[in-house]
Amino acid sequence: MERELILVLSVIAVALVLFLLGKPRYDFVALLGLLVIALSGIISPDEIFSGFSHPAVITVACVLVVSRGLLNAGIVDLAASLMSRAGNHELLQMALLTGLVAIASAFMNNVGALSLFIPVTLSICRKNNLPPSRFLMPLAFASLLGGLVTLIGTPPNIIIATFRGQEGMEPFRMFDFSPVGGVVAIAGLLFIIFLGWRFLPERKGEKSAGEEMEISHYITEVLVPDNSKSEGKRLSELEMDKEEVLVVSLIRGDRKFPAPFPSRVLRSQDILVIKADAEDLQTFIDENNLELAESKEISPEVLGSDEIELMEAVVTPNSFLEGKTARQISLRNRYGVNLLALARQGRGPRGRISNVKIKAGDVLLLQGPRGVLHEVISSLGCLPLAERKLRLGQPRRIVTALLAFGLAIGAAAMGILPVQIAFLAAALFMLLAGFISPGDAYESIDWPVIILLGAMFPLSNALDVTGGTELLASYILNITVNFEPWVAILILFVGTMFLSDLVNNAAATVLMAPIALKIAAGLHVSPDPFLMAVAISASCAFLTPMGHQSNTLVMGPGGYRFSDYWRMGLPLEIIIVLTAVPLILFFWPLK
Repeated sequence: MERELILVLSVIAVALVLFLLGKPRYDFVALLGLLVIALSGIISPDEIFSGFSHPAVITVACVLVVSRGLLNAGIVDLAASLMSRAGNHELLQMALLTGLVAIASAFMNNVGALSLFIPVTLSICRKNNLPPSRFLMPLAFASLLGGLVTLIGTPPNIIIATFRGQEGMEPFRMFDFSPVGGVVAIAGLLFIIFLGWRFLPERKGEKSAGEEMEISHYITEVLVPDNSKSEGKRLSELEMDKEEVLVVSLIRGDRKFPAPFPSRVLRSQDILVIKADAEDLQTFIDENNLELAESKEISPEVLGSDEIELMEAVVTPNSFLEGKTARQISLRNRYGVNLLALARQGRGPRGRISNVKIKAGDVLLLQGPRGVLHEVISSLGCLPLAERKLRLGQPRRIVTALLAFGLAIGAAAMGILPVQIAFLAAALFMLLAGFISPGDAYESIDWPVIILLGAMFPLSNALDVTGGTELLASYILNITVNFEPWVAILILFVGTMFLSDLVNNAAATVLMAPIALKIAAGLHVSPDPFLMAVAISASCAFLTPMGHQSNTLVMGPGGYRFSDYWRMGLPLEIIIVLTAVPLILFFWPLK
């Protein structure tokens, strides 16, 4: 058993290190760990994939589908429209934005709620000449705080509820988390609104398409002179490196053709707007007998038209683009869009854009057909930063969606149906009623998180079977043997919070929940305060950009650096610890 314990601890330790490094992706790391445990024989073959049928996994998937259905019904868009009433009062804008995101995140996927309000926030910043860095991190943190309030607000709450059920007790219900999570969320929001944002640097991040990316650094006008050998050629026949040189617009007299078709024939005195660096540009001009046009400022309007538009998009975690270069992706050939510029933490990349590996949080400036560009950005796993038209929907559809959602919440809250069954029914209703298509339903599910959870439950079981859970719990018990039991809760809370800052919060919860149960058993007290401590602390990842997807999403648009998260995140976590631990002991006594 000792050799098996060493193996399990080693697998988990390596997995945590790889989670921290972010390479390879966390779901792949979890599957590798599961494979090692399977080959070792510690867990029987019948139990290896049992995690994928775990109620927590099913519930998380169904909640994500229902969340997309609510979004499609226009409910969150209706809430976003309230921002037009905030005027120019900065404190009121901060309160409305963070409050609305927190409320939405309590009942739906927090990343989905955040993604809808990022474009609204950027629009407000542009209109009032405010730095996005002042608003976006508070917005991300508010989405995490909102998730603390209900069972379905965040995966850790769902996981903890099922652990309680496995101990022979009734699983936590819908609003069992509200007495502690609600007060903690309010305390966190008050800190953010009145003080927290003042700790953040004022960085401009990204202002508007073209301007913030400084596209003039990449774009040059080239003239087709009289008697040029390029005259009469199609664009596709020009000598150029398809990845390093892009023709992003063609100007012919008073007419302009953004993103021109490769079949368009060149004429004398045509002006090509080229995206290339100096070396590639000179080679392109020499090989095609072209000339530099008269130097003048190139406005973004030259690159867009009624048919072609420019749009910024932030690369989300687990995007298809993450870890690839523009050369590898070949956006022009595959999707018919051009990558004009890239910004990382508010600055352009070093070296050629086509050779830069794209990371989560990067902001891309894309050019493509109007109406199609949104779909391409979504298929690439990116979030458009342009404020779109609100889908307020029909009042009847909104009421119908809210009624179905409310019935699911009520059935789960009153114990009429298990939460996974209640939200499975709500998800199927959303599909049958046309609020979401089957394709969108599958797309709305965060599959890397589902894979992670399905793989982590057997790993956690292996740790328990080999005695690892009891061993780790005994260390904490030895430290706190001469203290009151609340000290063990405090250590567990801080330890889980720190772990969640480094790895996915769902993984942190699956690992820490069994340890919490062992500590409670060792102290001969109720497991509820310990489980609640893990649930709250696992969702409070405020120190790092990789602690949660919400933190990563705002890094590029806000121009944040790694150290910026500590500025507001550390005092926020201290406030949460000081608020949550006494509340847990009050509402969930140790007896």
